[in-house]
Amino acid sequence: MKEKIGTKDQPLALKTPPLTSEYTMHVDQKDGKDVLVCTVGKTVLHYDIRILEDLHQMLMAHGDWMELGSSDEQKPAKEGTVEAWGRSANNPVGGWYGLKKGLRGRVGMYIPPLMEALGLAEVTHEAKGNRMRGI
Repeated sequence: MKEKIGTKDQPLALKTPPLTSEYTMHVDQKDGKDVLVCTVGKTVLHYDIRILEDLHQMLMAHGDWMELGSSDEQKPAKEGTVEAWGRSANNPVGGWYGLKKGLRGRVGMYIPPLMEALGLAEVTHEAKGNRMRGI
């Protein structure tokens, strides 16, 4: 699966759920572990690659559409959203999947389109209030 995500030289080009902004995603190594590297303009975010499998399993168990609820690390996440799950002490990593302090949020913005591209989820593409479900 990680081969489909791309490399630093050939990252996977994606669009945010509302289809308004472009960004890239690729796999790289950090501290000897595979990480997702998300580049949005000049901003670079890192996510634990486990989020792909863990979020897929959670969505399949959830069995229905789930609101994305994307928000920055400094803002609270709306309960019951993908964003809230991505930072919850009750998820499989016991907290943040985002790895870069200050930029650990936005799971609900950047991970769903990647999962859609990998064939793991369906994502809605409305101006606001987007949702996803596992497939």
